[in-house]
This record gives sequence, structure tokens and C-alpha cells, in this order.
Amino acid sequence: MGSGSLVCVGTGMLLGGHLTPRARHEIEHADVVHALVYDGLFEVWLRQLNPRLESLQVFYQEGASRRASYDRMVEALVTSAAAGLRTCGAFYGHPGVFARVPHEAVRLARARGLDAQLDPGISAEDCLYADLGLDPGDFGCQHYEANQFLLYRRRIDPAALLILWQVGVVGDQTLARRSTAPEYRQLLVEVLCQDYPAQHPVTLYRAASSPLVPAAIRHLPLADLPHVEVDQTDTLVVPPAQAMQPDPERQARLQALHRRLRPA
Repeated sequence: MGSGSLVCVGTGMLLGGHLTPRARHEIEHADVVHALVYDGLFEVWLRQLNPRLESLQVFYQEGASRRASYDRMVEALVTSAAAGLRTCGAFYGHPGVFARVPHEAVRLARARGLDAQLDPGISAEDCLYADLGLDPGDFGCQHYEANQFLLYRRRIDPAALLILWQVGVVGDQTLARRSTAPEYRQLLVEVLCQDYPAQHPVTLYRAASSPLVPAAIRHLPLADLPHVEVDQTDTLVVPPAQAMQPDPERQARLQALHRRLRPA
């Protein structure tokens, strides 16, 4: 048996619609595909591309920390590659965005002298910009995982777009819950209200996973966040609350630089 390899690809967010030609090629030609996708339909579809598919969902255990499950998934991927197999890890969305397993598997495989790489895919972030009509270049954009944002002191700019991921499990430090109580979201609101008005309009966003079901988009005041149902896949989008403030000193220095460097 020849030298094995590992490539982790993304299936995109939309069933059958976001798979890149390169990702499809890797899935179809792999000796084994280890898949971690959103639901059973995704697995059925991937199995049509390559029947040699093994689901990584089996490593999840109800009530147990996801960290231990992730470690077992990493070992399954690397073990296949180390056994000389052309191994493909197929992951929902982008394999490098909020995806610990692909990053760790590629790192460990390379440490063991194996050929390993991570290919890009279409993520929830890409869908969010399209579905909400947002351009991160308009005002700038800042991204945080909601729990990290809550637990650590982060300097945010209310004149830029703020995106908080996995808001449905904010406050969970066990990595075992699929949702947290409204009181945790209330604490998040209190933190955000240090920089935003309580009635500031925000959006809860969930990308579409099927061509038959549109993206879930809910607009609400920030203060109402604790009082609505929130899924672990929901993302909180907070638009700017103030205009960007010009810096006269920097602008003056820039103009002076223009004059000095202007061709004679």
C-alpha cells in the first residue's frame, strides 16, 4: 500500500449547490471519506458520490464534551491516512471556519510526515453577506465567537459591523450543550449595551441548507434577544450604531504626504 494522504474539504452550506469542483474530485477519488455534515440528507448525497463514506457523527455522545468527540474524529482521519489510504474529510460549510477537527487533523498528519492539506469551501459567512446584502468593505467588519466575546474583554468598534457566531450556546463552557438559557443571552445583551442602545436593530441569521428552505432571517431590537428561540447555528448580526469618525490629524498628514510625493 502506498503512502497515504489527507485532504479536508468543505461541502458548502447548501445541499448539492455549493460543492466546488475540486472538493467533488477529492470526495469521488478518495479511498475513504470521513464526513461531518449537518444532517442525514447530506450524508446520503455524499454517499452517492463515494460509497466508501464513514460518518464522524458516531463520535458524538449525548451529554459529553464535544472536545473529546473532536479528538476521536481527528484520530480517525489521521489513522486512515497513516494506513496508506487516500483520505478525505468532508465538512459542512468551510473546513477551516469554526471547525477544530480539520485544522487539528491536518496539523497532526503533517507532524507524522503525511501529505495533508485543507481546501476552502463556502461558509455561513459567505452566505450571510449575500442573503443580508452586506459588504464588509463598507464599514469594516469584526467577528467573534459569542462565548469568547462574553468571557473576554474585547475592544469593539460600534461604527463597524459586528458578527457574533454560535449565539445559541453563549455562556456554555462545557462544550456539551446544544443551547443555553435566556439568562445567558441577557448577560450578552448587557455587555453589548455598553456600546449599543437597547433598541438597536439586530438580525438573527441562519444560512439555508436546502434549496427548498430559505435562509432564516429575523430582525429584532437588541433587548429582545433573550426572549426569542435561538438555535446553536444562529448568528447575531449587529449593524453599526454610529458613523465613522474622521481623524483630522491623519488626514492632514496624508495630504502633506501627497504634496511631497507628487511628481514634479
